[in-house]
Amino acid sequence: MNFETERIEFKSQFTEEIYKEVIAFANTDGGNVYVGIDNGGNAIGVNDVDKEYNRITNGIRDAIMPDVTMFVRFTVKENKVICITVSEGTNKPYYLKGKGLKPSGVYVRQGTSSVPASPEQIRNMIKESDGDTFEENRSLEQELTFEAAQRAFDLYGVEFNPGKYRSLGITQNKEGFYTNLALLLSDQCAHTIKIAVFSDDACTVFRDSKEFGGSIFKQFEDTISYLALCNKTSSVIKGVVRTDKQDYPEEAIREALLNAIVHRDYSFSGSVIINVTDHKMEFISLGGLLPGLSPDDIRSGISQPRNKNLAEVFHRLRLIESYGTGIRRIFNLYADCPEQPQIAVTSNTFKIILPNKNAVYEAETEKVHSVTPQMKKVLNYIKTNGQITEKEISDLLGLKKTRTFTVAKQMRDLGLIKVVGRGESKYYSMEKNGNFSSFYN
Repeated sequence: MNFETERIEFKSQFTEEIYKEVIAFANTDGGNVYVGIDNGGNAIGVNDVDKEYNRITNGIRDAIMPDVTMFVRFTVKENKVICITVSEGTNKPYYLKGKGLKPSGVYVRQGTSSVPASPEQIRNMIKESDGDTFEENRSLEQELTFEAAQRAFDLYGVEFNPGKYRSLGITQNKEGFYTNLALLLSDQCAHTIKIAVFSDDACTVFRDSKEFGGSIFKQFEDTISYLALCNKTSSVIKGVVRTDKQDYPEEAIREALLNAIVHRDYSFSGSVIINVTDHKMEFISLGGLLPGLSPDDIRSGISQPRNKNLAEVFHRLRLIESYGTGIRRIFNLYADCPEQPQIAVTSNTFKIILPNKNAVYEAETEKVHSVTPQMKKVLNYIKTNGQITEKEISDLLGLKKTRTFTVAKQMRDLGLIKVVGRGESKYYSMEKNGNFSSFYN
């Protein structure tokens, strides 16, 4: 008989190491385990064939998850050697029930040895078996608790118990394994939200930073509470009336955060990043737009959720109304603001930037006070004619070329006008996003 190979393993007597060999063969290309043959290939047999046969068959059934018995056959050779024939399984990764879906419980065949699988090998096996939808795949962590999720469901009056897990997508239909969605909702969620508060717009000088973990429900609540502290209130007094205005609409913060949580790509291990400065609040989540979508589509309310089950959970709790309305609502909240929210997308990130409305209005007020009568004449001319050249500015204001250039530059620096074209065809027009009605006569 041949010595051990990639598909042949010898065991002189029964040992629980046999379970590892069966797992390794089922996770790789199959193979045979011979019990009663020593490492030299000598058939020494087992002492009590019937007893060992029952012990092995019962052990493989009870010690290995998922059920691998349909891929295992047992035969007795020469009335003393038990042959365990293992075929490659279809519900990989198989693992030791007592160890779980981690390297200490999952084995693969490597040469003539059965070795622990790497985390990457485990993830790839799950993808091959379950498909490539992250939230529906089996979680590597199966020891999960749901205290924060239970509180959230109770708060919003929605039933949450093991009988509802399957319909929510928290467990799989096959053998009740927890999914990655379950991991996100659980107290053991490994993903986090990081917030950094900066004293400069370049985001280089820290004022404060926080990181929130645990269930994404807890992260949502903790983040909302912290961002409320960053959302200052300014007061404006006109006569006897005092008006308080927050830097950011509370609903806009909430919608931007929900968008980052619900639509991010959780197959990446990085955190949701929120940067706060005196002039803006930006929400950065991993995972760009799904194929076929553009930033304009998102602004129009078109949505294709990356995590459908997660979105449905948040929808059931009425945290989100319906797909695609959140971004549109944010822009509606800024309809009266001279500076609009921005969406920036790369292949692997999605960013939405909320302007500080009080900072914008303050800047606009300063701009009004900086506008000279000459500048108002130019703005009125552009309002009437759509554009103005430097020659027309010179004639309108009775200025020489150098002074004309200076006035135009000052207006450009204030964001009042922009230059279009070059050379003889150059002219000035109103800034697209400008709201300068208070500058006209």
